Amino acid sequence: MDKFRMMFQFLQSNQESFMNGICGIMALASAQMYSAFEFSCPCMPEYNYTYGIGLLIIPPIWFFLLGFVLNNNVSVLAEEWKRPTGKRTKDPAVLRYMFCSITQRSLIAPAVWVSVTLMDGKSFLCAFSINLDIEKFANRSLIAGLSETEKIKLLAKIPCKDLFEHHDVRVAASRYIKCISQACGWMFLLMMTFTAFLVRAIRPCFTQAAFLKTKYWSHYIDIERKMFDETCKEHAKSFAKVCIHQYFENISGEMRSIHHQGSHKDDTEEEDEDKKKSDEDKLLGIRAQDDMNKVLWNWHTCKPALALRKDQTDGEPSDKLNGNLNGAVNGFARGHSHDTEKKEWAVYYSKV
Repeated sequence: MDKFRMMFQFLQSNQESFMNGICGIMALASAQMYSAFEFSCPCMPEYNYTYGIGLLIIPPIWFFLLGFVLNNNVSVLAEEWKRPTGKRTKDPAVLRYMFCSITQRSLIAPAVWVSVTLMDGKSFLCAFSINLDIEKFANRSLIAGLSETEKIKLLAKIPCKDLFEHHDVRVAASRYIKCISQACGWMFLLMMTFTAFLVRAIRPCFTQAAFLKTKYWSHYIDIERKMFDETCKEHAKSFAKVCIHQYFENISGEMRSIHHQGSHKDDTEEEDEDKKKSDEDKLLGIRAQDDMNKVLWNWHTCKPALALRKDQTDGEPSDKLNGNLNGAVNGFARGHSHDTEKKEWAVYYSKV
């Protein structure tokens, strides 16, 4: 169990490696699904094309959407796109970088499915068997006296072994269409590889500073969200501890003073007091439900600007500055804000 926990923590800390692993698993799953899939062409002129092309297009679309669903950065991208500007402007280049990164990973599994499908050729054969010129593969005696409708029905049965009587004609037509399908498959792979090569080759031709800036801030947005969630979780845990501790302290204050005696009482009280102080320190001065709701609302509507300063305003003490900061910026309800001693005061500005 510890090994699984360590592996999960490693994947969480290495988001890019985790998503690359997910994309690789999806690619292998797409190839495995196709090999396990029982291909059953309807062998009817009305449905052959729809079934063959649908099998070539619909699963890749599903894999593409699944890649978006499994990528955690989609919610980060949507949140950054829809959030109010507030004190922090939104950079379209960062949003484009995040979207392109998500799209590139999501395209891996669909590309594998299309490649495997074209190389196999069954879907292509089912879709385009009715477009063959049967005179190239069959004797004139076979098609003599057949109308155009009967010819189309005969061609539609080529993908089905048990429905097409003439084995030699079926094998020749199947090989012809599968050769075309495999040629399309290799052209598709060549096109995808060439596109990937162009993307990697052209990228250094542009300004690297702009690319590094967009990459840095995209990572920052992802890390900021994770740390904010972790801080909220830690604050909620400490808030619950202090609340429960105060509840039991008020209910059983007299009983605890009777049962605890001597030095054991002093040691226990000291340990409880230390734990209580540590939990209260994690509350960061936010000790009321309205205050926390206001902080969360302000984080969504007006995130702090991205420019940190360590200097303080001349003539004003540190505790006063921290008190004003907690009350004005975080929006504490009156009567609940507590001035806490802080060694640094951060003011945020940015144009990013």
